[in-house]
Amino acid sequence: MRLFQQNLTNPDNFSNETEEVKAAARALGLQLFVLDVRSEGDFDRAFATLSEKRIGGLFVGADPLFLYRRDELVARAARFAIPTIYYLRQYATAGGLISYGTSLEVAERQVGDYVGQILKGAKPGELPVVQSARFELVINLKTANALGLKVPLGMQVAADEVIE
Repeated sequence: MRLFQQNLTNPDNFSNETEEVKAAARALGLQLFVLDVRSEGDFDRAFATLSEKRIGGLFVGADPLFLYRRDELVARAARFAIPTIYYLRQYATAGGLISYGTSLEVAERQVGDYVGQILKGAKPGELPVVQSARFELVINLKTANALGLKVPLGMQVAADEVIE
């Protein structure tokens, strides 16, 4: 198996997607290393491990701790020159390399629709479960250039936003 990446995740988060990421890596014949981060104090150890192992890429999982500390995560990825993909556009707009995930704007609109239905008398337990309606790919070319990476034109064209 070839080394794929590190997955930065919080094992205490109920929405931890590590098993899905591991399965995807296995299907591609790649090996995934997982770094558990439960608190801000774990960031130093995690990035020291990334640097020591000379990892080729990092996936930052969905977690409120990571979103709250996104500027710090983006800065550390840049300092250690680690290409990183994130789950929300807020990371890419903060200087992260790539983000791919649900659109918070659309999700917030869906929440508003649900609240409106409930206020009009709908029973919450009878409302259907709604999945994300829109996913977006954001590529930060400034960060790619700083890392010495070339982003294929096809990927740029497919992106919802390219930051130059």
